[in-house]
Amino acid sequence: MKGADIAFPNIGIYFSNVPKSVSVAGFQIAFYGIIIACGMLLGIVMARWNAKRTGQNPDIYTDFALWGILFALIGARAYYVIFSWDSYKDDFMQIFNIRGGGLALYGGVVGACGGVIAAVITAIVYCKRKNYNFLKFVDTAVTGLILGQIIGRYGNFMNREAFGEYTNSLFAMRLKVDEVNPSSITDAMTEHMQTIDGVNYIQVHPTFLYESVWNLIILILMILRIKKKAFNGEIFLIYLIGYGIGRCWIEGLRTDQLQIGTTGIAVSQVLSAVLALAGIAAWVLLFRKNKKRTKKI
Repeated sequence: MKGADIAFPNIGIYFSNVPKSVSVAGFQIAFYGIIIACGMLLGIVMARWNAKRTGQNPDIYTDFALWGILFALIGARAYYVIFSWDSYKDDFMQIFNIRGGGLALYGGVVGACGGVIAAVITAIVYCKRKNYNFLKFVDTAVTGLILGQIIGRYGNFMNREAFGEYTNSLFAMRLKVDEVNPSSITDAMTEHMQTIDGVNYIQVHPTFLYESVWNLIILILMILRIKKKAFNGEIFLIYLIGYGIGRCWIEGLRTDQLQIGTTGIAVSQVLSAVLALAGIAAWVLLFRKNKKRTKKI
């Protein structure tokens, strides 16, 4: 098993013959897409479950999901294209070629700032049109969003992408060199490259796993708090703060960062920090507002 496609050698876990796609009726369907779709569906189930737990109409969240997912994906793609403009400025049609990669979860639900931002904007418009309390709504909806992100990261695992720098830590992940994007291979990875049975391997941080586990911890906290929250918006802010902090750290390990020009600064790290700080500021304001209201009562 030493020559496995994907391995975690320091904990003795090996995966052989891990395909990136499956053939259905002559069509190649990427496992990445299948996993993302499963994440979306289970995210809707999660939001509906929490809606029932808190005495809301779960159908509200199913209706929103149709629009939220659509605009989150559009936002994710727009985020990626904007910060990778040099790759698209000479061939605009490539903007629509999502099979080539580039759905950032910040822009929506899959690379990670464009999607989240677009989803929040969509929620604001949706709540205004339906006359729902926005903060109460996003407290529930965000539980579905983060579950989708938890599951979606395993699409990166299947694609051998979105990994970090070289490491020999306990959870180090080993990948075949010819199955990863050459632009993601750093000097440190090359320096520590291993050759097994004539095949070259790199060993890296499994950032998909770090983010998935971190988000799972956040989700558990959200589920425990949702029926005991002190004010509307608390669960949403737990997400913003927790996800922002985690993503800011994890993005620093990545080798495929979208950067701000030639500054060397990762766009997602900046946006993650902004989200976390905005979440903390909003938490303080809403907490004080709720405290004053409680005193008056």
